[in-house]
Amino acid sequence: MGAKIKKGDLVEVISGPSQERGGYKGKQGRVIEVLTESDRVVVEGVNFVTKHVRVGQSDRGTREGGIETVEAPIHISNVAIVDPETKQPTRVGFRVEEVEKDGKKKTVRIRYAKKSGKDL
Repeated sequence: MGAKIKKGDLVEVISGPSQERGGYKGKQGRVIEVLTESDRVVVEGVNFVTKHVRVGQSDRGTREGGIETVEAPIHISNVAIVDPETKQPTRVGFRVEEVEKDGKKKTVRIRYAKKSGKDL
């Protein structure tokens, strides 16, 4: 089965506490990384956590470390792809098409937004 959510997709958080209550529901962002083994995605600007990094030295001798804020993974079921036409969360479908390239026929699966029918 093809991947419904890929790196670089624009997604919206569809579950959890709302933004008024300090959550991320309704927030949109790009997928930075997909963790397939744990069914999680890292979304830009969503699910920030504070990470304590040990102080060390880089190659040039500058000191690194302290408290950083980084994006933590969120479960893939809590996000939905944003439809490019309506800018609303939508489901994803696949359609099979025959494509001819250099005289050879090839079947390809194309992702599309179910609400508008636009390709993703």
